[in-house]
Amino acid sequence: MEAGSLLHSHIPWTPPKRLIRRRIGSSFPRFFFISRASSSSSSSSSSNSERGYRGPKPKRDWVADWVSKNDDVVRSLPIYVGGVSLLAVLLNRTVSGIAPVADASSSQSRSDLLTLGLAVTNILTGLVWLSIRPKSISVVSPQGVECQRICSNLPDSVVAELLWVWESMSNVTCCRSLIVVYDSRCILQIGCAAKSSFGDGEAVAVDVNKLMQGSLCQGVIKSGAQSYLANLSLYPGKSELPFLPSNTQAVILQPLGEKGIAIIGGDTIRGFTSSDQAWITLIGEKLDATLSNYLNSLPLAVQD
Repeated sequence: MEAGSLLHSHIPWTPPKRLIRRRIGSSFPRFFFISRASSSSSSSSSSNSERGYRGPKPKRDWVADWVSKNDDVVRSLPIYVGGVSLLAVLLNRTVSGIAPVADASSSQSRSDLLTLGLAVTNILTGLVWLSIRPKSISVVSPQGVECQRICSNLPDSVVAELLWVWESMSNVTCCRSLIVVYDSRCILQIGCAAKSSFGDGEAVAVDVNKLMQGSLCQGVIKSGAQSYLANLSLYPGKSELPFLPSNTQAVILQPLGEKGIAIIGGDTIRGFTSSDQAWITLIGEKLDATLSNYLNSLPLAVQD
């Protein structure tokens, strides 16, 4: 009986401390740590916002800054180095007591000739640096009149898309003129345009037939690829674009399928970047898909 009572009696059991720690760590919610971390992060962020930014600062290239601020000195530096080297060789030749006539068998004469050659090369390099300077590229204000011509009877959605294209290009890129020709019709002429020679203050209208027969548009439409005239003044085909301001710096010719073309004029030489060109290509494809649904004869009208 005693043995049975001993077997049936309740023996208290306490788990090891390690298991208790593990269970407590796994069973208790972890939001205490998260809340503390969030509270600490919020307090630290508030303190950082009050104290100011203490993160890593961008490194400055002091050499590049100094060179850009002292461009004339840097360009003339090889002349000074070459001149000092030349005088040093002549002074060494005089003071050392060596015969002034160069002797091919003398190592000193050979080293002096080599030094003289390097000094003259430095002087010539400095003269070249002073004579050749990069041309500064600046934004040019177009010389012309503002115009906004949109085909009448176009759906509101198409007009809104055309205006969106113009606003996007004029705000993001150096675009200052936009002409859209589709199916032998000038769908859009907006931005700065050349002033008419009749003295009425109106913008020069786009002669679609003459434009589409020109070599520029024909080449772009046949190739189906974008043409970028980075410096318009260097291209003889500038005469085919009389409706653009006379001082237009750069032009992009973007084909719109096989029936249209978009002409984008910029105010900066090489102002359109590669990303701008890719973006304009995508916009041209979207305009082609939109305008291909509207091929009816639409007269040109001026929209206020």
